[in-house]
Amino acid sequence: MVLRLALNLGLKLGLKLGLGLAVSGVVLLGPPASAVESRAPRAAYASVEIGRSVAGRPIVAWHLGETRKPKVVLVAGMHGNEAAPTAILRTLRDGKTVHGIDLWVVPAYNPDGLARGTRRNARGVDLNRNYPYHWAPLGGSYYSGPKPASEPETRAMMRFLGKVRPDYILSFHQPLHGVDVAVERPAFARRVARMLGLPTTTLDCGGVCHGTMTGWYNHRFPGFALTVEYGARPGASLMTRTAPGQVLRVFGAWRGTNLAEPLP
Repeated sequence: MVLRLALNLGLKLGLKLGLGLAVSGVVLLGPPASAVESRAPRAAYASVEIGRSVAGRPIVAWHLGETRKPKVVLVAGMHGNEAAPTAILRTLRDGKTVHGIDLWVVPAYNPDGLARGTRRNARGVDLNRNYPYHWAPLGGSYYSGPKPASEPETRAMMRFLGKVRPDYILSFHQPLHGVDVAVERPAFARRVARMLGLPTTTLDCGGVCHGTMTGWYNHRFPGFALTVEYGARPGASLMTRTAPGQVLRVFGAWRGTNLAEPLP
């Protein structure tokens, strides 16, 4: 009976999203890896492989929360040398059930870069300069690729976001330690900074931010995408114990039966 319900959920999820991806639907999650994990069930009830990296590694989005609630997507690991915030998303994925939002988390957006510890993907492209909005031919560590959306990781995320169309996206980075408030929704950005205990700042890329994921999404869709920058060495306790709950409270959401501050 449980298997039948899970398979039905997977079919409904794939049909509803219409993602047209390599793999969609439910992944039946195995037993917990440790006694510690067994104290709280995994919050993720489904996963979707949204695409593959240059080296063929899967890029996976995990589905949590409640449908018919505000849609939120959290992205980490866009730059492989900014790995600390991936722990926030993995903790949400593996922890108590999430309530109050319809949540997707992508903990390892650039799996090749994360495996190598490099900012760029396996072809040396900075994925956050590869999107087809204000794209420009950049070199060095910000190499933007031979053309807009040249990279499979970029195209995978564009398809995924275009189908889900979240109300909010938070893109987690390091090491600039702050939340950009020079954006279209500064009140929301200030709320994010306050909830996460980060300073407000201006992230201007030294001028125009070329080919960024947040810029592309904000230009293309009615939802709002925002960059969040942690410091160079955020502590493990912050990433796994404190920040996950803080992120949910940004959206008036919570884990388990804990109450949250409502979103104004």
